[in-house]
Amino acid sequence: MVKLKVNGETREVEATADTPLLWVLRDELKLVGTKFGCGIAQCGACTVHIDGSAVRSCTTRAGAVGDAEITTIEGLSGPAAEAVQEAWRAVDVPQCGYCQSGQVMSATALLAKNSAPDDAAIDGAMHGNVCRCATYQRIRQAIHDAAAKLEG
Repeated sequence: MVKLKVNGETREVEATADTPLLWVLRDELKLVGTKFGCGIAQCGACTVHIDGSAVRSCTTRAGAVGDAEITTIEGLSGPAAEAVQEAWRAVDVPQCGYCQSGQVMSATALLAKNSAPDDAAIDGAMHGNVCRCATYQRIRQAIHDAAAKLEG
């Protein structure tokens, strides 16, 4: 049995401590917005926030999370999240959409910590979030637009 705080709720699941967090979220809690991509933390499709930091859930063991707050794409909220989601729609970022929840989670974590990132900061934060449709220029533009909105 593992106890987790997910999207503001404390949840107990029938899983072992070494079960990857991704599978607890998807299979036990039915939070399927977090995607499976590579399973080795190289693509970013499984990105969630743990205490506000972007983390790959495919290689994070459920038992290692402890009392930290887990936020999935389903529970994402706040000014940075709203700015990112609005910019994503305005710039029309997604193509196939598979990687987008991970992209949005990484972008939101970046803007929550740095509301005015330059291209290097964006590239650094988004490194490891792979988009097979190669929408990287639109992702960068959406992050700049979201940052501008946050700056007012």
